[in-house]
Amino acid sequence: AKGEKAGTLAGRDGDGLVGVSPDEEMMKAFDSAGGTGKPRYGQVTVCWAKDEADAKKTAYEWWPNAGVKGDLSVELPLPRHFEQAGEMVSEDDVAEAVVCGPDAERHLEAIRTFEEGGYDHVYVHQVGPDQEGFFRFYQREVLPKLS
Repeated sequence: AKGEKAGTLAGRDGDGLVGVSPDEEMMKAFDSAGGTGKPRYGQVTVCWAKDEADAKKTAYEWWPNAGVKGDLSVELPLPRHFEQAGEMVSEDDVAEAVVCGPDAERHLEAIRTFEEGGYDHVYVHQVGPDQEGFFRFYQREVLPKLS
């Protein structure tokens, strides 16, 4: 979910909220529409790789839609429209929306931003094929620092 309208709908009709950004207005709308006490799940999108440049390249190749800004990112009716919109973004656009690289503090900061934004559950979406490397990194570098 993203935005005030989505928060209202989730609060009124849903069993909880799944969001992709810390959005104060969405959370207020969720609570006002009946969401108080319902679970709130936040998605942190990351791309772990051994270095930041490789992570940016992988994120751009596998998840270019992360760089699409504004309402366009949620209002496209067909998959091919997402593909077309993804062609208009750069690696840097994607890296603004996806935590890229092996810096554990950046990953932790993104998770904490969701916690501070009112989410009571945070899940991590790893972009790219190196899932095993990602899991090892989180096991050693990220999860031990979360309480």
